[in-house]
Amino acid sequence: MKYLDEYRDGRLAAGLLESIRRTATRQWTLMEVCGGQTHSIVKYGLDELLPGEIELVHGPGCPVCVTPLETIDRAHAIARQPGVIFCSFGDMLRVPGSHGDLFQIKAEGGDVRIVYSPLDCLKLARANPERQVVFLAIGFETTAPANAMAAWQARAQGLTNFSLLVSHVLVPPAIRAILESPRNRVQGFLGPGHVCAVMGWEEYEPLAARYGVPMVITGFEPVDLLEGILMAVRQLEQGRAAVENQYARAVGRAGNVEARRMIERVFEVCDRAWRGIGVIPESGYRLRDEFADYDAERRFAVASVHAEEPAICISGQVLQGHKKPRDCPAFAKECTPQTPLGATMVSAEGACAAYYNYGRHLAQLPQ
Repeated sequence: MKYLDEYRDGRLAAGLLESIRRTATRQWTLMEVCGGQTHSIVKYGLDELLPGEIELVHGPGCPVCVTPLETIDRAHAIARQPGVIFCSFGDMLRVPGSHGDLFQIKAEGGDVRIVYSPLDCLKLARANPERQVVFLAIGFETTAPANAMAAWQARAQGLTNFSLLVSHVLVPPAIRAILESPRNRVQGFLGPGHVCAVMGWEEYEPLAARYGVPMVITGFEPVDLLEGILMAVRQLEQGRAAVENQYARAVGRAGNVEARRMIERVFEVCDRAWRGIGVIPESGYRLRDEFADYDAERRFAVASVHAEEPAICISGQVLQGHKKPRDCPAFAKECTPQTPLGATMVSAEGACAAYYNYGRHLAQLPQ
């Protein structure tokens, strides 16, 4: 297949659904790891087309959703400081902190800017030598190479007015935490295609072997997802637990070797807090000591900023596959895309936003 439409072909999808029906002989629970996969599943109603034996639950692979509230509050504290140009991707501007969001700070006079690459910030730093330029560097392994390159180039260019507020998280430790939870019911995973395009799938092999769960690296279109589900169900029915690659057109076993090298030069692994989940050991990146001058958390002394999640928000349980958005008493009531209580409702990849945007809340509303 060469064209995008072919990955949305109804006949191919129907054939895959029939193969899943014929293959599944018992109940199986699968988790799609990536938020982009969740949105495709909900948009096309794939979870509602699957046979009753297969349940899909949603994973923690939304980078905005898992950025901890304290990181958002630290970003806001920096953005409010005079002389700062605070830069971020657009999807972070509406994420609520303890007191408003970045749009509100911008409306109050803060210099908050949307950029499309962290390298854009280096241009801003060169053009504004009297001001501090800060980039909110969040995300999974997918965005880490570009953020690492920004720090690398800033050092090479001798820029002293650029820094990164880093909150990178890693997928494999999150999967391990899910599997070790006493509440876990996930029996197989649709692995994150974009992350694996950078990192490959070698680090998932020990997880599949240790915990006896199939992991199928999967793309994002309907045919991708249905084929990934079929591959995972076949493994489960056969009693196998291996890593398989459905997304072969984009992912190789070793990933992008040069990108991985850049990450290793600039970042090191550390413990990291996940929003709604808590601290997962060795689940994040931080800047190496040799790049400490580019650490905004140190430069602006905001490490002491801490925050408490709203008690009503169950996004952490949604991100771990324990509950679904419609299980939340605030879903589509107090919490909507216009009045989000948590990042899973405001993010473009959040499960709550997917359920709301594609009408999964309408049956709950009074007629």
